[in-house]
Amino acid sequence: MNHKVLYLSYDGMTDSLGQSQVLPYLFGLADKGVCVHLVSFEKKEFSEDIPRIKERCAENGILWYPQTYTKKPPLISTVKDIRKMKKKALSLHEAVGFDIVHCRSYIPAIVGRFLQRKKQLKLVFDMRGFWADERIEGGIWDKNSPIFKRAYNFFKKKEIEFFNESDAIVSLTNNGKQEIESWKNLPNRSEIEVIPCCVDLDHFHSDKVDQTALEEKRNQLRISKDDFVLGYVGSIGTWYMLPEMLDYYAVLRQKKSKAKFLFISREPKENIVNLAKEKGIPEEEIIVTGTTHNEVPTYISLFDFSIFFIRPTFSKKASSPTKQGELMALGIPIICNAGVGDTDLIIKDSNAGIVLENLDNESYQACNLDPSEYDKAEIRAGAEKWYSLKNGVEKYFGIYERLGR
Repeated sequence: MNHKVLYLSYDGMTDSLGQSQVLPYLFGLADKGVCVHLVSFEKKEFSEDIPRIKERCAENGILWYPQTYTKKPPLISTVKDIRKMKKKALSLHEAVGFDIVHCRSYIPAIVGRFLQRKKQLKLVFDMRGFWADERIEGGIWDKNSPIFKRAYNFFKKKEIEFFNESDAIVSLTNNGKQEIESWKNLPNRSEIEVIPCCVDLDHFHSDKVDQTALEEKRNQLRISKDDFVLGYVGSIGTWYMLPEMLDYYAVLRQKKSKAKFLFISREPKENIVNLAKEKGIPEEEIIVTGTTHNEVPTYISLFDFSIFFIRPTFSKKASSPTKQGELMALGIPIICNAGVGDTDLIIKDSNAGIVLENLDNESYQACNLDPSEYDKAEIRAGAEKWYSLKNGVEKYFGIYERLGR
């Protein structure tokens, strides 16, 4: 069956997240004959990338309708964007006649639920995480504010509706799935499919990394061959525990005579360096550089070991760090904290690094970061087992096939 799918995303395709966690799946689905129309909301600061992404979408058979993301004022801007999304979705449906609406997270699911009720489209709720709880736990919404409290209660009520009424539900983690299955107020809930943040294993492959380009990056960043490089990739944002990661590095540098902490991030360098200096870490040991999605594998290949510490809150049960699959695909061992999604399970299952139960000086001192104790091929095999993009595309296609019967 030739499925006609309207894919709604409040994340932009010019964001790094859109390029790593939306487009590869959609390209794979289009390759399997799915007709995909994509609506997303693009941030002004990345708008110069729209022509390039539009070209990539066209090459891969995706019809893309980028909308402008409204940032301010809080909540009111979101309501405006929901109206804009609804209007665009309705006009596209009148022209195309979709059979499935695939909603990436809670904001699009409001529009998807409307289309399901009014136009009888099948609704895929691709939840991505406990969104309302993330807003509160991340400090994005002030739980003491009456307005944000109302918004939280509204979305928690909607969450129950989405789980009860969707034709298919996707969770990033088994941990999140088990949490939802424990709730007693979901009598009509569909089966939950687990699809983590997958990775393009062909793109993130050490055999594909140009060794000349790798040495050029090493020289540019002033990293010598005998430096021990601890690496971090991605934005720092709300959830990543920068102070604790720097505390860890402060202990590590006492053990390693030559060490560098390399951040592959668009984060302003001074935000990281100033905090590092407060912790007694010399500025010259902190390297911060941004890059394109295409060059990320080359930069990651400079790491001896990687790190990410994520705040282990309730909402993070449903979180799948994009970086984990990318790092494992390149055979890089990871040090991380316990209590986030399926991270502990996957690291231990794949012998891919160290999971810390406690983030304190004693735990940091006890860590032995010896890359020679880890088998790059075994870590890569773990990525193939848990994070294969091909498997992710097959699972999404399987959902569409089931709904199309």
